[in-house]
Amino acid sequence: MQTCTVALLQILPGRTQQENLQKGLEACRAAKNAGADIALFPEMWSTGYHIPERPEECNAWATDADGEFVRAFQALAAQLEMAIAVTFLERYEPAPRNSVTLFDRHGRRALHYAKVHTCDFGEECRLTPGDGFSVAALDTAAGELQVGAMICYDREFPESARILMLQGAELILVPNACPMECNRLSQLRARAFENMLAVATCNYPEGQPDCNGRSTVFDGVAYLPDQAESRDTCILEAGGAAGIFLATIDLQQLREYRRSEGHGNAYRRPRKYHALVEEKVAPPFVRADSRR
Repeated sequence: MQTCTVALLQILPGRTQQENLQKGLEACRAAKNAGADIALFPEMWSTGYHIPERPEECNAWATDADGEFVRAFQALAAQLEMAIAVTFLERYEPAPRNSVTLFDRHGRRALHYAKVHTCDFGEECRLTPGDGFSVAALDTAAGELQVGAMICYDREFPESARILMLQGAELILVPNACPMECNRLSQLRARAFENMLAVATCNYPEGQPDCNGRSTVFDGVAYLPDQAESRDTCILEAGGAAGIFLATIDLQQLREYRRSEGHGNAYRRPRKYHALVEEKVAPPFVRADSRR
């Protein structure tokens, strides 16, 4: 059976980047010992989702995409033979980015993604948004797996997951840093259901400001041939406490489901969707908000 086990590192950050480096490396080792194929961090792990207000201080907290912090996880991925999706405040011009890099089990950089939908109504207004979405072929023990990423607020836009599905994604990794409640969890469930793919989300636990754990994995398989009713696609929902939580995705089941069901790209009518690429904002909608 083709499976992939994802470890959600729902852990509290330290006070410095060095503390986060050590805590992160230890968490990855624990995930490997528990049987993980992929370890996923919460959003912006290098700083514990801390974005300084002054530009010079923000730049000082940032790290290069190929800097010491990130390279440490690259080396560990190869050592453990486990993929690692490490998140960090990336040094970038004109301002840092909110990024994730996925290293495969050989320590090769498989994917790099910067958050497209930055929370411009809050402290992320000081960051540079990413340029777009992409999917990479991740080498796993079960074979090649098509993986994409979106970060926290990205999930509020159906287009994020949709474009990843159209690029072939089977699994979307979602680093997160916000309170997860029924509506946000429903968004993740919907992204998995409507695109017939798995969505793995890792949040900070209780004790981190504005966070409450409840990391999840939805496998995207709503119907099975031997079941009359639809099934719950949530195969993991963590509680609020800190911990490392594992979920195993049945890739063979997912792929068979994608070949036979009618969601995803099966019956889309793109020529009818012109309004989706209009830049105009409808008058009833307010652009400012204090919640991500």
